[in-house]
Amino acid sequence: MSKLQEILEKHEDFAPIIQSAKPFKKLDFSASNGALTSRDLSETSVFSKFVFDEMLAGNTFAGIGGYGENRFIYRQRKHFSENKEQPRSIHVGTDIWTDAGEPVYTPLNATVHSFAFNDHYGDYGPTIILSHKLENVMFFTLYGHLSLTSLDGLYAGKNISAGQNFATIGPYPENGDWPPHLHFQVIGNMGNYKGDFPGVSSIQDQEHYLNLCPDPNLILRIAENC
Repeated sequence: MSKLQEILEKHEDFAPIIQSAKPFKKLDFSASNGALTSRDLSETSVFSKFVFDEMLAGNTFAGIGGYGENRFIYRQRKHFSENKEQPRSIHVGTDIWTDAGEPVYTPLNATVHSFAFNDHYGDYGPTIILSHKLENVMFFTLYGHLSLTSLDGLYAGKNISAGQNFATIGPYPENGDWPPHLHFQVIGNMGNYKGDFPGVSSIQDQEHYLNLCPDPNLILRIAENC
């Protein structure tokens, strides 16, 4: 276990990132989900209806999951298959599927590291990356598929307090053209990235990225059996 994982595991005071009153339901976007593999979900309106009407039982749940998942759905999005020899399909963050406009809160005191509008089909759309420090260890959290208005008034170095509403989940197509959800990712080292960081890796690179990006549920603390 890395030093960052140890620190996150024992920390006891993370604020909820999403405060929806809906119960959470774990969603499966891997090839083992027959309902997913049997249809064409490349059209976002069709995909969104599938997620909210079928997977989330008429939007009565908030969806959760995806860390380390080998996702079938990326086969229908060219953004992840540009490298035909090493297509990307391993999800290295956690997704929370809920309504566009849902407020997003920071889990602990933070500083804005960077932000960007990653405006490509299948990409993050509006993205914010925050930096944090616990026990003198610096790490980062990434929030993707936000609303464009979430970027208003931001600047690198801006301080955000724990539990502060700093963004909202975006609608499609501005959110990267996905059904509304938050991509939440923990990153140990940003390298030279600003406003962006890989959220999906190839199978060949998964060990590297999963070590660099520990399980977001160390912060979310959502029951695994939901």
